[in-house]
Amino acid sequence: MTDIVVLLPGDGVGPEVAYEARLALQLLAPDVEIEEHLLGAAAIRATGSPLPDETLAACRTAVAVLKAPIGDPEFDAADVRPEQGMLRLRAELDTYANLRPAVLGDVDVLIVRELVGGLYFGARGTREDGTVFDTCEYHPRQVERIVRRGFALAAGRRGYLLSVDKANVLETSRLWRRIVDEVAPEFPSVRVEHMLVDNCAMQLATGPERFDVLVTENMFGDILSDLAAAVTGGLGLAPSACLSDLGPGIFEPVHGSAPDIAGQGIANPAAMLRSTALLLEHGLGRLDDGRALARAVDEGLALAPTPDLGGTATTAELGAAIRAQLAVDGFPARA
Repeated sequence: MTDIVVLLPGDGVGPEVAYEARLALQLLAPDVEIEEHLLGAAAIRATGSPLPDETLAACRTAVAVLKAPIGDPEFDAADVRPEQGMLRLRAELDTYANLRPAVLGDVDVLIVRELVGGLYFGARGTREDGTVFDTCEYHPRQVERIVRRGFALAAGRRGYLLSVDKANVLETSRLWRRIVDEVAPEFPSVRVEHMLVDNCAMQLATGPERFDVLVTENMFGDILSDLAAAVTGGLGLAPSACLSDLGPGIFEPVHGSAPDIAGQGIANPAAMLRSTALLLEHGLGRLDDGRALARAVDEGLALAPTPDLGGTATTAELGAAIRAQLAVDGFPARA
């Protein structure tokens, strides 16, 4: 049976960078079928829903989901918003493990963020006196599975796992720290340490090269991963993977839909292509192909930078330069 990757072109510059991702994926995995479906503002306009039933059904049966950025200012204050579709898709596929690599020179950090629990998914509301509340909630099973994922990834890298929390203040963080210590003996090859999130933010900003794998809860991971991206080139270049234990993962760039430059052909597709590299590695199990694409993106950026990096290359020109580097890097038969 042919593996199917669902491609969600998204909004704004999404279709432009998604096209470059499609070309790269077809080059490296010609045996994989690619299906396009709607998500976000485009889906709202077409169906009234940011995540149509047809899209969700296709994603459930796919081997992986490659998602371009979504969002449109038209829906920022609307009752139905593009981002609701993204959050529901993550929850429906139970993609609880968000991998955010940040690599530049001597810096090679992998942040493993719990994605479907915590403050973003806890009880919320408004009391009669006007007080508004959002609750950070974690079940031990939610913590254990993301911690175990962090240990496994660290064991395959440099063997150092940093668990980030706020255990001096938060009960959920004390649970987090306790479970990390309980799981640690199962991974004797991994050195594990704990660090408070505020100290971690300072250390990431001033000495990111000391880190290997960080594992943390949802909101802390949201903030720290953006900080790590900032010190390694910016959000415009940052990829991510959202993984499940049983179903397909979601692979997507971190940046937004940039509606101000949509249709101009100048969007930088690097983050989308780096996310495609993560899909090849974690979604299709093609480690060599994924690493080859990641290298080609780095080389292509140096040869044909887009305007956001001070160059003049178009989206298509950078995409072509990256595919040309794949040929140089050992894929002549498929280039």
